[in-house]
Amino acid sequence: LVEAAVRTGVKHIVYISVTGADTMPIGWFRAKLGAERVIAESGIPWTTLRAAQFHDLVLDTVGKMAKMPVVPCPGGLRFQPVDSREVAARLVELTLGQPAGLVPDLVGPTVYAMADLARGYLGARGKRRPMLPVRMPGKVGRAYRAADNLSVDGVLVGKRTWEDFLAEQVS
Repeated sequence: LVEAAVRTGVKHIVYISVTGADTMPIGWFRAKLGAERVIAESGIPWTTLRAAQFHDLVLDTVGKMAKMPVVPCPGGLRFQPVDSREVAARLVELTLGQPAGLVPDLVGPTVYAMADLARGYLGARGKRRPMLPVRMPGKVGRAYRAADNLSVDGVLVGKRTWEDFLAEQVS
C-alpha cells in the first residue's frame, strides 16, 4: 500500500495504530508497529494516531465470555476503552490537517480491569455469572500487569465511558 502511495504521489498518510504498539509482546501489536515504521520511512509525510481498544471490541469480548457458565477474568488485564466515534472524528481532523508524525494517543476516560468490564456488561444485560480470576502467564501477562497496553501521560482522553456505551448498546 505504501509503495502504491509513493507511486501515485500521495501527500499525506494517516494511519491508525494501537496504544502500546511499541511495548506489547503480541503479534498484532508488533504488526501495527511494523506498519508504523514502514509509513514513517516511506518518504511520504505522515500522521499516526494510536488509540486504545474500542468499546465495540470490548463488548464483543465480554459478550462472548459472558456466554460461559463461569466468566474467566484474567488478572492484571486492564483496558482504557475509547469510543470509535471519537476516534473517527480525530482521524478526520488529522486527515484534514498537516502531517504531524506520531500524535498523542486517544484513550477512554477510565481504566477498567477486565472483571469490571465483564461485571458492567452482565449488570447491563441483567445477568449473573460467577467470575473466575485467571492469571495470565508469560511475557504477555507481565506486559499487561505492567500496564504496557495503557497510556496515561501525554494523551487525548475521550469523553464517552464504557457505562455510557453499554447503556446505548444494551437498551
